[in-house]
Amino acid sequence: MNWTERDLKVIWHPYTQMQTAAPPIPIVRGEGALLFDDEGKAYLDAVSSWWVNIHGHAHPYIAQKVSEQLRTLEHVIFAGFTHPTAILLAEQLLAILPQNQQKVFYSDNGSTAVEVALKMCMQFWSNQGKPRTKILALKNAYHGDTFGAMSVSARSAFTASFDPYLFEVEFIDLPNAENLESIKKQVSGIKTETCCFIFEPLVQGSAGMLMYEAKYLDQLMAHCRKENILLIADEVMTGFGRTGKRFACDHLQEKPDLMCFSKGLTGGTMPLGITTCSNQIYEAFLSEDKHKTLFHGHSFTANPVACAAALASMELFLQPKTMENIQRICKRHQLFADKNSTHPKLKTIRQTGTILAMEWNTESGTSYFSNLRDRLYQFFLAKNIILRPLGNILYFLTPYCITDAQLNQLYEAVEDALEQF
Repeated sequence: MNWTERDLKVIWHPYTQMQTAAPPIPIVRGEGALLFDDEGKAYLDAVSSWWVNIHGHAHPYIAQKVSEQLRTLEHVIFAGFTHPTAILLAEQLLAILPQNQQKVFYSDNGSTAVEVALKMCMQFWSNQGKPRTKILALKNAYHGDTFGAMSVSARSAFTASFDPYLFEVEFIDLPNAENLESIKKQVSGIKTETCCFIFEPLVQGSAGMLMYEAKYLDQLMAHCRKENILLIADEVMTGFGRTGKRFACDHLQEKPDLMCFSKGLTGGTMPLGITTCSNQIYEAFLSEDKHKTLFHGHSFTANPVACAAALASMELFLQPKTMENIQRICKRHQLFADKNSTHPKLKTIRQTGTILAMEWNTESGTSYFSNLRDRLYQFFLAKNIILRPLGNILYFLTPYCITDAQLNQLYEAVEDALEQF
């Protein structure tokens, strides 16, 4: 049996209807923005393997640092113990975050980073004897697949089987010039019950790369702060350069109380989650009363190997060349967007930083289950390009090492698709 046949006998893949999906393609090697299958065919990874890879596949520097760490310390329990790699990573991350971020809590992935943030906010109030039961989130939100993260995500086909078990959330519209004042009134109406407001800053990824302006988010955050509502920025997708700055929150004047990270954190090398918070949050858990402890942890909390990968990725991220590449991609995307902004096949083409999204005109409107999705996916795969449309929305989220020639390959393929679909 080949690798695909062996896979189908034993593996259940994520977000995949196993009865109807095409057989999985075995990938055996990666280099830069390319992935290679078991027959040597190269694929351009234009979605950074689910948005995680920022420096390119099998990056030699990250591999070197991971190898060195494996030969020194592979893991240690993180309750009652610590290790240099976790300390260094926390120090270096906090140094480039908003100044109010002063403590790092480690977990496993984006969903758990969100879970931790929600639990911190809920217990922040209960530790003070002032429990608050409501959470604010944006309509169309996606924050992960664990139960807390699902609860603060939009109710959809993704959550339908679990809706009876999800806690109540007050969903609000994306803020804009027309609705901002009405949203503020909505927030003020429940302020004494509201624990926190969680949001994906500037770009809602899984919703279809929906984008909104920093100035309106700033005003909404300021209003929430005036009403004594804690602020959680979910930067799992937007962090580490995706929006053209180091973090999406760098576009804002207001700063969140908590931030969530994963995906690009390790350069796409291995799982790691981080929740950062202000001293105000942290100090609400300091007590002689052990019941006020944050009772959350993972067996692999602050795994030294994952922390080593993140440290190496951070070092690469902070090099001037990386920001030059980010700005190069931003400018190339903008030129392509301007060129195709009035294309009759496209409802919209939108861009924030290195994220470019194209929404096809379809009779059914925007839908994750649009038939166009599968046709576009197969069309690009036949051109050796990995794109994973969100229904009728095609998007680019590439590694920063992508070359101009590879970007041209993407743009030309999209123009071909616009001719056919």
